[in-house]
This record gives sequence, C-alpha cells and structure tokens, in this order.
Amino acid sequence: MSQDISRNTPLDLDPTFVFSFEALDDLDDGQRWSTWLSVEPLSRGPEPRPDWVVTSQGAVDTDLGILKTGKEADAFLLERAVPGSDAVGESVVMVAKRYRSTEHRTFHRAASYTEGRSMKRSRDERALKKGSTWGKIVAAGEWAISEWDALKRCHELGLPVPYPVQIDGTEILMEWITHDGETAPRLAQTRPEPDLLASYYDQLRDAMATLVQAGIVHGDLSPYNTLAAGERLVIIDLPQIVDLVGNANGMDYLMRDCTNMCTWFRARGLEVDEQELFGELMAHAF
Repeated sequence: MSQDISRNTPLDLDPTFVFSFEALDDLDDGQRWSTWLSVEPLSRGPEPRPDWVVTSQGAVDTDLGILKTGKEADAFLLERAVPGSDAVGESVVMVAKRYRSTEHRTFHRAASYTEGRSMKRSRDERALKKGSTWGKIVAAGEWAISEWDALKRCHELGLPVPYPVQIDGTEILMEWITHDGETAPRLAQTRPEPDLLASYYDQLRDAMATLVQAGIVHGDLSPYNTLAAGERLVIIDLPQIVDLVGNANGMDYLMRDCTNMCTWFRARGLEVDEQELFGELMAHAF
C-alpha cells in the first residue's frame, strides 16, 4: 500500500522532507527478512564480493523449494530480493544448504575426518567426544562451520567452488551453479564428448593440485559432488575436507579421491590412471 504524505503537509515544509513510501504487509509463509545484516561480518563471504550479492536491508528471502536432499543436510533454492526492484545486486537466487539436527540425520561423519582438527572452546570439544546432548548440538553446527571455512578457503585459492555468501547457524547460503538457466548437472549425469572430457580432467587435476599445494584434500571427491556447468567443472560438498599431513588418513583420502575420479573418466573413454595422478599430486605437495 503506497501513501503520499505530501497531501497533508504544511505549505512551508521543506520539500526535501516530503517523500512517498510503500508499507509492506506481513511476509508470507516461506519468507523472512534478509539475514545479511543480522550475521557477524566474518560470517559473510570474502571480498571482493560478486556484484550479484544482495546486501540491502530491505531484501526479503523467499524459499523456492528443495533442490537436493542429503544424509546430513538438504539444499534449497532461496531468492533474496528487494520487493519491486529488478536492479543488479537487488535480486538473486542462491542455494541454502541447511544441516539437520542430530535427531533427523541418517549419517554421521567418520571420526577419521575430524582427526587433527581443534575446536575453539575446550568445553565443546569435550562434549563432542563424550557424545553428550550438548555435544550433539555442537556436532550439528560443526559440519556447517567446516564447510563454510572450506568454501572460503577454496574460493580464496581460486578454486572452482560456489561463492560462499554467508553462514547463519547451520544454514549456508552460496552461489547457485547453473547451466542454461537450470541447476548444473552432476558430472556423473553427463556424457561429454572426448574434447570436453579431456578438458574436464585437466580442470580436475589442476584443482586437486591446488588443494594439495595448500596442504588439504577434499576427502570425498566423486562425480556426484562435481558439477558440470557447461565447459566448467565446479566442486561442491566440502565439509569433510582434511589436512593432507595433519590427518593420519590424509594420504588415503587423496588416493581414494584419485581412484573415484579416474574410474569415472576411464569408463567414459579417457585413459587415465589413479596411481599416476596420485604421484603427480604428491609432487606438488612437497
């Protein structure tokens, strides 16, 4: 509902104080006010931010439906937009990845993934190890924070990952990776031509090399958490990222990542070998 207060204003009122405004009714179900300004600055994505990131306090978040279900988290499409505006930076569709509470999770990460990690508060770490009620609450947020940190780190390394917009509790907002206006398919769902297949492998090898040079391993890399966005590969699902040296299983996870990916590429007709890839990556590590 729009109102013009200029109708009832005195004639001697400074015109710079006269304005029109639009009052918004209560938000609909599935909507909320943007949480961008309600989170701490460190909970927002790294700068420089893409121009599509909506930072307006007047923006509204609208759930558009579920995108993908997982064992620990579900991914939804979420629109953040300033009502009535179609300007750049005032409307965007993102992915909202929401980690479930422990009561609604069907899978628990192996402790081997978290070896070598430390928590900021010793109380939380003790509770997590004991499996207490508080420890389960901490665990629900631990993987969200882990993925958030991994996304930021990988983005800053120049790796092909979704841009991390913000984290709020157990919800991460990130870039929606698309191709031709639709969600980009998983690599496992594609049948690329030989030239594109070879390009995908080169991109994968370069990304894995960058990770190893930074001393980290994806830990669960497969054609199911790699997206094919046209001619570009994008790596997703990073909460289990491990330290290559600090984690006793780091080398094993790297070998498994190599095996998972090389097996898929070989099945599509590209002659690659996981042992050779592993050896090449290890040359970047030291």
